[in-house]
Formats: sequence, C-alpha cells, structure tokens
Amino acid sequence: ATIGGICNEFIYASRLDNLNSSYCAVEGLINSLNNESAAAEDSHVRMIALFDNEEVGSTSAYGANSALIESAIRRIQASCSNGSATAFEEAIANSFMISSDVTHAVHPNYSEKHEENHRPELQKGPSIKVNANQSYATTSVTSTILKDIAKRNGIPIQEFVVRNDSPCGSTIGPMLSAQLGLRTVDMGNPLLSMHSIREVCGADDVGLCVKLFEHFFEEFAGLDAKITVD
Repeated sequence: ATIGGICNEFIYASRLDNLNSSYCAVEGLINSLNNESAAAEDSHVRMIALFDNEEVGSTSAYGANSALIESAIRRIQASCSNGSATAFEEAIANSFMISSDVTHAVHPNYSEKHEENHRPELQKGPSIKVNANQSYATTSVTSTILKDIAKRNGIPIQEFVVRNDSPCGSTIGPMLSAQLGLRTVDMGNPLLSMHSIREVCGADDVGLCVKLFEHFFEEFAGLDAKITVD
C-alpha cells in the first residue's frame, strides 16, 4: 500500500476490497477490549468473521454461504453452562450483524452515475448501503442503531442508494441475514477504482471505521436494551 495525495489523504493499494473492512473490524474488536473486564461484563459475545470467496459467490466450505457461522455460534452456545434448549434461537434474536464491504465512491468525472443525495465521498466517513431489492440487508431499524452509535461518538456517516436505472452489486449481508434471521446493516468505506490493481480509499476513513466498530462492540448491548420496535 502507498500513501498519496497532496495532503497524504489517500491510500493506494490492491485488494482494498475487502481488506479495508477486514482490518477495520479486527482493529475495532481489539480496541474494544482494552479494558480487561470489558468482555466479562458484556452480556453479548463480540465476534467478527472474515470470509473467503465473496467475489465468486461465497459458496464454499469457508465462504459466507456455508454452515460456518451457524456452526460457530452453536458451538459457542453449547460451551456455555446451563444453556436452554432454545439458547441458539435466543442468541440469534438478540444479535446484530454489520456486513462491512467497501462502497463505490462518487467519481468526480462521472458524478451523474450516482443519485444526487447519495454520493459517498472519500474522507467523509463510512457509508450505509440501502437497496429496495434487498441486494443490501439494511433496514430502517438497523441503520438507526448504527447511526445512533456513530452520532454519539462524533463519527460521520454517509448513505448510498444505487440509481434505479443501474444494476446493484451485493454483499454477504443478505445471504447471512436470510440464513440466520439476523438483524443486519450493510456498511463500508467509500472506494474508487474498485477491483483494479490500484484501488483508492480515504486515509481518514480507515480510522473512522475502526472507531465505529470499536464503539459498536462497546455500546450495542446497552443501546439494544433500550430499543422497542412495534
């Protein structure tokens, strides 16, 4: 990877899709555990999953379209003493997933390719992705939860909706959400030149995304206990 730009504001590298999100998730999880008692005092299990084969459909023994996550959660549940017969189902109902994959940033020479009010820019924070055809798993409830965590910690959040006359890519979010019934939000840092040998992302966006993951892990359980959806 190379730092560039007039103010060193850009990161140039291959495979930022999706090493960018993977790095942010790992760092966010580690940072959320700086307090030695954090995990012991949390009513939830803090977990990340990094999958292979996403670009070719995710159907493999170690892709998202496998039994890997369900198996892992069931094994964690089984290791807990005094678990009820419906402990797995209860865990899923109480869980929340951030499906984090990079977002297509607006290109200054082709801004008309984006909706006017949905043009993710580099250096302006992670972007929540929404699609009415369920190519992304974001809902009004899940986006509100992430926005609330971001707002209380001063993290800027952008929103992305693909143009109606343009095809929309997808992520593993809808796949895992459908398989497990997990509440899910799709989110990622904006990226230019996606899938090229020299992808470009904002240097500040990495730190902002790490911070968002960190505070999500720290604050989700408390926030979720206060939310009622009718």
